Amino acid sequence: MISFKHVTKSYDGDKKAVNDVSFEVESGEIVIFLGPSGCGKTTLLRMVNKLVHLSSGEIYVDGQSISELDNIELRRKIGYVIQSNGLFPNMNIEDNVMVVPDLLKWGSKKKKARYNELMNLVGLDPKEFRKRYPSELSGGQQQRVGVARALAADPPLMLMDEPFGALDPLIREHIQDEFLEIQRKVKKTILFVSHDIDEAIRMADKIVLMRDGEIMQYGTPSEILMKPNSEYVSDFIGKDRAIKMLSLHTIQELNDDIGLLECKEDIADSKQIYLHADLKNTLSMLLNQEAEQVCVYDDENKIRGAITIDLVQQFLHVKLGKKRNAVQEAVVTG
Repeated sequence: MISFKHVTKSYDGDKKAVNDVSFEVESGEIVIFLGPSGCGKTTLLRMVNKLVHLSSGEIYVDGQSISELDNIELRRKIGYVIQSNGLFPNMNIEDNVMVVPDLLKWGSKKKKARYNELMNLVGLDPKEFRKRYPSELSGGQQQRVGVARALAADPPLMLMDEPFGALDPLIREHIQDEFLEIQRKVKKTILFVSHDIDEAIRMADKIVLMRDGEIMQYGTPSEILMKPNSEYVSDFIGKDRAIKMLSLHTIQELNDDIGLLECKEDIADSKQIYLHADLKNTLSMLLNQEAEQVCVYDDENKIRGAITIDLVQQFLHVKLGKKRNAVQEAVVTG
């Protein structure tokens, strides 16, 4: 879907914001550009829609070099979401969502149907929000509208520049979950800038980890966690990689691999957790509740069993091939 071939961006002569970057992105993948501030990740993203021009190299989208494409035509085919959401304050929500369809001269009936479809997709009532303005929405609602607008003309490619970075942690995690659910339905190719390792591990199919304009490692979250290829990558991941690894797996996977325990009747009324929950959040719940076990429910609210810290540890041993207490060690060092 997207190919980066020896992409370089230089400023002031020899200063290189991006230096000889090459990698491939498959159709339907979420690829996250990760790294500290100033590493070149946003510059690399903005070169795809030609908001920043290449100094050398080529970027290909569906086999065609972007240098051969008209700037406006290219950008209309690419959804773009930024941290501040970029909504027009003087336009109501429907008009904001329909900006690109308006430019493409869609008919009113088609636009209305698409607006309703998109607002339902991002979990906002179309009628309730249609005539409201961005200032009347919460930060999380504005980000949902920003995603809806980026999807409006059904672009095959989306660029996202720290879209959830301005949200508080609880709302950000909820929006991340909602976005992943949307992605399961729409299956877009997404390039996503983040400086948050936990966000990248949680959301990415692959991660481009950068430093000083260069790629330090490109691979799946599991590959980067399990096989960091340098001291820099290992340090960036941090000492709690065992805990980070848990975010890649769900209670359902644990149940499939080693099974759940019997749920004790005397704790059946404790806080619920569901089979689709990831094991990092599961461990957090166990620690915060200071509970011996937490009962696990399916989507029909039927108890499927129980999970404990020891059971999470056992699963981690299987996945990492470790014989030491990785969960306890990670909790202490993290």
